[in-house]
Amino acid sequence: MTISHTLWERNQDLAQASLNHPFVQGIADGSLDQGCFAFYVGQDVFFLQSFARAYSIAAAKAPDWEGFNDFHQLAGGVLEELNLHQTYAQQWGVNLQQVTPSLATRRYTDFLLATVWGKDVGVTAAAMTPCMRLYYFLGTELAKNGIGNHQYSDWIETYSSSEFKELVNNLESLVERYVTTEEEANDHYRYALLCEHDFFATSWLSGGGET
Repeated sequence: MTISHTLWERNQDLAQASLNHPFVQGIADGSLDQGCFAFYVGQDVFFLQSFARAYSIAAAKAPDWEGFNDFHQLAGGVLEELNLHQTYAQQWGVNLQQVTPSLATRRYTDFLLATVWGKDVGVTAAAMTPCMRLYYFLGTELAKNGIGNHQYSDWIETYSSSEFKELVNNLESLVERYVTTEEEANDHYRYALLCEHDFFATSWLSGGGET
């Protein structure tokens, strides 16, 4: 069993909690309040900008050229995702120049940047993987019975796509290559999944959803 698979299986409780959160379930059937999604888009752009920076810093710290190249390619994938969010922002009337990060967003980005600066690239890869693996999991779960024709269909299509799966696999290959201490990797992996759940919960509450 690979390290990535072990980390994912050890933290299934948090993955399922995100899947079952009303924010994600609202995306599934298109019923999510538009204000919740607009708030989420703005927060996710702020997060993804930090995510791209973390990839670039990890690339600079990579101990070999192969790792340097792989981290940079993954950063390119984030830039493509940001282009999708630009489209969302226009569609939902979100002014990305005026986004103020929520406490949950700032907690997550501060954690990622502290990790990439203070830890080795193996721990960094482990801390970044949950975002990618969780979104692919959510996308494929929501697409299982077919993707309905509603306002969030593009979101489900993006994160259940073979292109996104390839990015996930590329990042997990870095976990396999560089992680040296599985327990430390799991600590960071689990905290990132907690941050993901809080990210959805905060977006849900922005529209007046119940806790």
